[in-house]
Amino acid sequence: MDLLFQFLTNTGYYLGDWRNWTMIVVGCFFVYLAISKEYEPLLLLPIGFGVLVGNVPFFKGFGLGIYENNSVLHYLYFGVVSGVYPSIIFLGLGAMTDFSSLLARPKLMLLGAAAQAGIFFTLISALALGFLPKEAASVAIIGGADGPTSIFLTAKLAPHLIGPVAIAAYSYMALIPIIQPPIMRLLTSREERLIRMSEPREVSRVELMIFPIVGLILCCFLAPASIPLLGTFFFGNILKVSGVVDRLAKTASSAIIDTATIFVGFCVGASTQGDVFLTPKSVGIFALGAVAFSIATAAGVLFAKLMNVVLKEKINPLLGAAGVSAVPGSAREVHLMGLKEDPANYLLMHAMACNSSGVIGSAIAAGVLWSFNVR
Repeated sequence: MDLLFQFLTNTGYYLGDWRNWTMIVVGCFFVYLAISKEYEPLLLLPIGFGVLVGNVPFFKGFGLGIYENNSVLHYLYFGVVSGVYPSIIFLGLGAMTDFSSLLARPKLMLLGAAAQAGIFFTLISALALGFLPKEAASVAIIGGADGPTSIFLTAKLAPHLIGPVAIAAYSYMALIPIIQPPIMRLLTSREERLIRMSEPREVSRVELMIFPIVGLILCCFLAPASIPLLGTFFFGNILKVSGVVDRLAKTASSAIIDTATIFVGFCVGASTQGDVFLTPKSVGIFALGAVAFSIATAAGVLFAKLMNVVLKEKINPLLGAAGVSAVPGSAREVHLMGLKEDPANYLLMHAMACNSSGVIGSAIAAGVLWSFNVR
């Protein structure tokens, strides 16, 4: 009988508390959204299942938890806290990105820059709420709507916040179809949403090959701390456009980025152990993340409207919402809203130009925030 009682006290049913069960419900909800609603399933499914795994109660000291040295999960988690997985994902993103639309209309880069306003507004707000400078910078980067960038910066500045920051960033990326459309409708008139973009000029192969080299020099000289992200990003892109290493480009844009996405999602989910994750600070991070993402979307749209004041050829203000770096979710949402207003108004390629600019902008912002917090 004593053996039976000892066995029962070692089970997860006995060891768990309300925090574990709360996070298990959250994990199930993420899995539901990924499978049933198809909200960014490549992100939410690994994260959701990781939350389930990370909140199975266990006997401390057995080397099972993600925060226990020498456990399997701890070794997998090293790729998150070291910034390895985010850099690999940026390599794949670079190999998947077509900059022809951006090069055809360089002024669209400004929309990607404008959308980063959400980052710096949230930085000020987080400092005002009592977050330490490094924590505030980690929370603020959620406004870039870029999960890998959020993980990378948080790993460098506030590793203890990786769980809530990453979950918030990826959650808002997955909820783009819910968050962005109301903001876009509120800030634009139907007349503005009906603006058609002219066909972009044809971009030469030489331009496409020069861009990653020039982009690397301009961006990384401006913010050297962005090298781990933008260095791999532009490297992946030159693999794609060079035309001489198709095997490497295809591998980077498929197997490599998929593998890194699986591990980063699963490990981030597993890092949300109830006793570590459920704190008042986590709640504050989620609230600030929602504000950051909303302001980033609004800033992009409003800046596009401001540009139209001085431009002869008007820009559809919806494109400003694609200035956040949630690739390709925000660009797709802009395109779908344009189609609702006018079934013949195709905004996808123009929105992808803003989207790719947002990726670069958020990485530069992360580099700037990191450089100001290294001391």
